[in-house]
Amino acid sequence: MTGRLDGRTVLVTGANGGLGAQFVGQALERGARRVYAAARSPRSWDDDRVVPLALDLLDPAGVTAAAQEASDVDLVVNNAAVAPPEDRSLLAGDEEEMRRIFETNVYGNLRVVRAFAPVLAAHGGGALLNVLSLAVWAPVPSAYAASKAAMWSATNALRFELAAQGTTVTGLFVGLVDTPMSTHQPGPKSTPADVVAQAYDGVVSGAFEVLADESTRLVKSMLSRPAEELHALVTGAVAELVS
Repeated sequence: MTGRLDGRTVLVTGANGGLGAQFVGQALERGARRVYAAARSPRSWDDDRVVPLALDLLDPAGVTAAAQEASDVDLVVNNAAVAPPEDRSLLAGDEEEMRRIFETNVYGNLRVVRAFAPVLAAHGGGALLNVLSLAVWAPVPSAYAASKAAMWSATNALRFELAAQGTTVTGLFVGLVDTPMSTHQPGPKSTPADVVAQAYDGVVSGAFEVLADESTRLVKSMLSRPAEELHALVTGAVAELVS
């Protein structure tokens, strides 16, 4: 751990999950004075510095209300997302389920940014961390991958738009993480603690992107090469994940 968050106020969406709980815990370890632990059904925490906050990304009025309540935030961690186990095909997947995935992973996350951007501006600009995925660069046949790719594009655009108010924007990219969301996926997984540690270090340093595992770094390094090479590299691994 190298990046401190002394005196900062952090909002973590999806705080009840494995990655979200690590974002809450490590923010406190790094010196945050307050952490809003946001979730659709907030749970209790054993630390007075943690404020449970009801936040449903699909409820625009609720997101606005959350921004009014958490008006002292200077770091937003956009961690909440859905990745249904049955989401394995863009051709055969249920269209309504795909809409729900995009509504949460793209529009819901953008809803949070739009609501909290004025809050961040009021506190000197602050920072935004969007949790993305290695899947944005890989031929993964799922609405989840497509939604994260859309959010990657949005992250780059938000970095441009929010620069005027002094807000830094960091994208976190990682493959499989050992959380309940990935229990149905085989293969090696990163630990939530390691991923979050890298993410916060990136936020503190103002990094545009954090590549949190070797697979992600390898795939990113291939993006300047012919698309056929990247396709050949990752299709075997993807086939195992969706088989």
